[in-house]
Amino acid sequence: MRLVFAGTPETALPSLRALIDSPRHDVVAVVTRPDAQTGRGRKVHLSPVAELAEEAGIEVLRPAKAGDPEFLDRLRALEPDCCPVVAYGALLPQSALDVPRQGWINLHFSLLPAWRGAAPVQHSVLHGDEITGAATFQIVKELDAGPVYGVVTEEIRTDDTSGALLERLSISGAGLLAATLDGVEDGTLEPRPQPADGISYAPKINVDDARADWQAPAMRVDRLVRACTPNPGAWSEFRGQRVKLGPVRPRPDAARLEPGVIAATKHEVLVGTATHPVELTEVQAQGKRVMSAAEWARGSRLGEGDKFA
Repeated sequence: MRLVFAGTPETALPSLRALIDSPRHDVVAVVTRPDAQTGRGRKVHLSPVAELAEEAGIEVLRPAKAGDPEFLDRLRALEPDCCPVVAYGALLPQSALDVPRQGWINLHFSLLPAWRGAAPVQHSVLHGDEITGAATFQIVKELDAGPVYGVVTEEIRTDDTSGALLERLSISGAGLLAATLDGVEDGTLEPRPQPADGISYAPKINVDDARADWQAPAMRVDRLVRACTPNPGAWSEFRGQRVKLGPVRPRPDAARLEPGVIAATKHEVLVGTATHPVELTEVQAQGKRVMSAAEWARGSRLGEGDKFA
């Protein structure tokens, strides 16, 4: 099939590579978010999908909005049979959805209808799910509500961060997406409507949501930090400044500490919660590099009663 692939971040790269390498499909163009200015110098950077497409000699489309007339005209001229989507990051209007003969097929990183929305992997970690996965489905106007072609499942490990889990899902999901497109081309695969029960939503987790609540149980603190690693990054406040937190380890074997109180030895740094303490692993103070928790504690010259707010 003639494909126009839509995606933006690194998460989409395994799928794009799989489709470029497929002998059955021809990726004639990619659609990605406009180039972004990042860093102190505000240099313009291509999206990871745009970089890979240019390396492969594939046309790159960067519409400000997917409903822009110029973009729609070019999309129609490309005559795609199908438009596979992985983490594109923008809404698709009906005028765009109507262009490809086989529609737009999205790879979503949850077991739909669970965790529809922008942050399915983060919410699956945050809420303590034991199993998650990825699903391919036909995009419709309603958010992530289209009929499903196929799924793969993935166990959530007790130490999984959202970044580690998403990396695994992006790889297994790439195989699912390629197999889905093969089945659509063959006419052997038909999507099935999502069940009406079990619907949940996964809105974007922002920086304010990522603040550690030391009044919560240790399990909740652990899940929040892992869910927000690497983005947007869990944090707390220490001596009036923001401190970014790496994954923590629940320590039910340690003596109880009051919520937020920090206790440090040469080899470990513990913080109190509503239940048992958690052990810090990595810390990044404001304007500083990432360092081990023990190194941060030594540099901070912790005193008795020092605590996170």
